[in-house]
Amino acid sequence: MSQSGAQAAAFFREVARHRQVWYVCDEQGSPVPLTSSGKRAFPYWPSQARADRAASIWGGDLRAVSVSVETWRDNELPDLTDGDHRVGINWSEPRLVGWDFTVTEVLNRLNHALGEGPYADTAGG
Repeated sequence: MSQSGAQAAAFFREVARHRQVWYVCDEQGSPVPLTSSGKRAFPYWPSQARADRAASIWGGDLRAVSVSVETWRDNELPDLTDGDHRVGINWSEPRLVGWDFTVTEVLNRLNHALGEGPYADTAGG
């Protein structure tokens, strides 16, 4: 498994265990970098330490913010579908690289990690 693949798998295990997700933002919002697929991705991390590291790499006034896994799953992820964003998972290394997934892929992986079975995609995303 690649380093990014291992980071993605670890993300879902940690989120299921701690039941929260971290992202970075400032007064203007959160970075949503363009991925190699040509789509923008909203990145998330499973711990404050990882999100703090990303904030320091990107610089500026970015800070780590947490959200419960339930709020992330039920509110934030569906909003990303509306903007046709992908979900960056546990990006690391000096350039903040890693895997990005569709919202449906993330919901399926998350529900599996939580032991809740597959996600029913009723929105077509």
